[in-house]
Amino acid sequence: MRFLSWAYLVALFAFILLPVVVLVIFSFQDGRLPVPPFRGATLKWYAEILSDRDLMAALGNSLLVAIGSATLALLLGFMAASGLARVALPGTLAMRALLIAPMTVSYLIIALGLLQMFNAAGVGPSLLTTGIGHVVINLPLCFSILYAAMGEHQKNAMRAARDLGAGEWQVLALVSAPMLAPALAAAFFLSVTFSWDEFIIAFLLTRFDVTLPVEIWSMLRSGLSPKTNAIGSLVFLVSVAITVTLEFTLFRKARK
Repeated sequence: MRFLSWAYLVALFAFILLPVVVLVIFSFQDGRLPVPPFRGATLKWYAEILSDRDLMAALGNSLLVAIGSATLALLLGFMAASGLARVALPGTLAMRALLIAPMTVSYLIIALGLLQMFNAAGVGPSLLTTGIGHVVINLPLCFSILYAAMGEHQKNAMRAARDLGAGEWQVLALVSAPMLAPALAAAFFLSVTFSWDEFIIAFLLTRFDVTLPVEIWSMLRSGLSPKTNAIGSLVFLVSVAITVTLEFTLFRKARK
């Protein structure tokens, strides 16, 4: 039975990680196509993507949109979760359902709705409209994580702070936020990840200043290349580095 458990675990991780391993290996392919057989190692594809101005501009746009939209979604989600956890209003259940409703809607539907709304308002596609779209899809995630993390001890601490004369902003900034630091970090970095990888909204709501997924899609239209593998490998490396850093710093401290 133990052998079967380990075999299942190995098979599960192989199923998840094998595509990433293949992606990384063929990013070093010394040839024009990232397909077997492997023809030797080279770093020229990494040099090409780092010297590609359009690609670096798209990378900067993705970072700007991801960090900006995640920050705004986190702030709005934190305030909404704090307010709904503090008092029980007659429409609390309906408001919670409304806040998490975008999680049940296809990104394509959200993107088309936002596109029509912006067109009607005379606002053209841009990084700003893309950021607004990413706030729409990340706000429910941030709200759900933070609302679930607000236990009775957080609520009691907030009540105690108010009883001692603290203002509402002081309660949020000095009491609630520090107690919810792991949940805030998790919500923020998940939002950054979702925004970083999102394609449909970015594709429909940008025009000239595109994000990295849209730029990669444009590159793939001309065929496969180890260059796209190199981009994916760098993005994966950054994601792993952030996850490991958080695990050994913020989350480990929270558990202690």
